Amino acid sequence: MLRLQKSLNTWGTPDFEKVLKLEIERLDTRQLPLQQGLTASSHVTDRPIQAMILGVTETAARISVKAGVFYTGVIAGCNCADDPSPVDEQNEYCVIQLDIDKATAESTVHLLAD
Repeated sequence: MLRLQKSLNTWGTPDFEKVLKLEIERLDTRQLPLQQGLTASSHVTDRPIQAMILGVTETAARISVKAGVFYTGVIAGCNCADDPSPVDEQNEYCVIQLDIDKATAESTVHLLAD
């Protein structure tokens, strides 16, 4: 389960968005729906990601965050010796929504349509 405890601990302070951005960027990319968000490539690379907080809303039970994620992907070939496909990284971007439970810091994430 994805837990964003540091972000929850700073909720309501001026540091919230900064801490949340860093916490998102330190996540294992497999915890985010980046593969589903690919548009120019076929596989997500293991390079670091960058997050941008687009908006935050609150209900009694949770904090909902809309965030843009910048990352890279590659077009995977067949890995044959004579494969002409270059292994060039492609810049990718997707928008996600994180819902942070205010009691437990357990968080869900899903891909949003642009």
